[in-house]
Amino acid sequence: MPLSVRLLGAGVRGARTVTKAAGIDRAVEAAAEEAMVAAVESEAVERALARVLQGPVVEDAVHNALESEALKRALIEALDSELVDEVWRQLLASDEVQRLVERIAEAPELRAAIGAQGVGLIEDVGHTIGNGTRRLDGALERVVRRIFFRPRRSEPTDRAGAVTRALAFALDVLIVNLTFSGMAAIVALIGSAFSGSADGVSGLALALGTGAWLTLGAFYLVAFWSLAGQTPGMRFVGIRLGVEGRGLPLRKAVGRLLGLALAGLAFGIGFLGILFDRRRRGWQDRLAGVDVLYEDNERAPAPWSTLDVAEPAPPGEPGTTKTPGSRGLHPQQVSGP
Repeated sequence: MPLSVRLLGAGVRGARTVTKAAGIDRAVEAAAEEAMVAAVESEAVERALARVLQGPVVEDAVHNALESEALKRALIEALDSELVDEVWRQLLASDEVQRLVERIAEAPELRAAIGAQGVGLIEDVGHTIGNGTRRLDGALERVVRRIFFRPRRSEPTDRAGAVTRALAFALDVLIVNLTFSGMAAIVALIGSAFSGSADGVSGLALALGTGAWLTLGAFYLVAFWSLAGQTPGMRFVGIRLGVEGRGLPLRKAVGRLLGLALAGLAFGIGFLGILFDRRRRGWQDRLAGVDVLYEDNERAPAPWSTLDVAEPAPPGEPGTTKTPGSRGLHPQQVSGP
């Protein structure tokens, strides 16, 4: 190499040796470090970073990265890797996950949701059957009126007809029978255990059983008419007594029970008023001074259907909200503004 270059290199090495020996290089590095820290912590740098983050550069970079085919392939390969399967196996086998599953299974909210789903399914089935029996009410009434040369009904009515009421009563009889059968089986089991005999039912036992069945049925009807204004069978098909308040007064409930018994003992003549009377009332309804009405089968909208949904706003514009009607829901499914 030329002499000048060798001399310059020797001078540089000598200067480096001198600076290391004197500690100048460490002082320079410390000063540079302090200067860079002070620059980064300055308000000017903070404002500059804020402007960069708020600008379209970062958003475009993230958008381009998310749409990158390389990133998609990398994510798919990561999800398909054995490492992910092993992580899931370890996670599912952990005690923490088991405790979490047990906590969720025992949560009262979950049990309430399952119960509500079961009740909702039964109500939906009842509404469907009730809608069908309402059409049969009108059809049967028109046929009977035509046979007996009675004028047809000019306007629709909200009073329950014969088919719907008969189905509700049949369901109530079924409930009473199931309840009485369970009670009778328990009594018979206890009786056979004490008597040691399993012979046939005697005439006295049959008479007592019939009286107990009638008493249970009467108590069932009067109790539900008085307390709720409808029996479970009536609730299932969507009808109720047209009374002010929650239930029928006890005196009127007993009167309705007597009218029901008289209408049945008269070979069903007392029920013909349901087909011929303008208000579809039988003897039991006249004695109690009450009508049997159809319930409204309209579904209440879900709570979330009335909430406003926030739309993602374009860059630089404020966010907007979208009402449920603009999401493609039917107008009748939405309530509120």
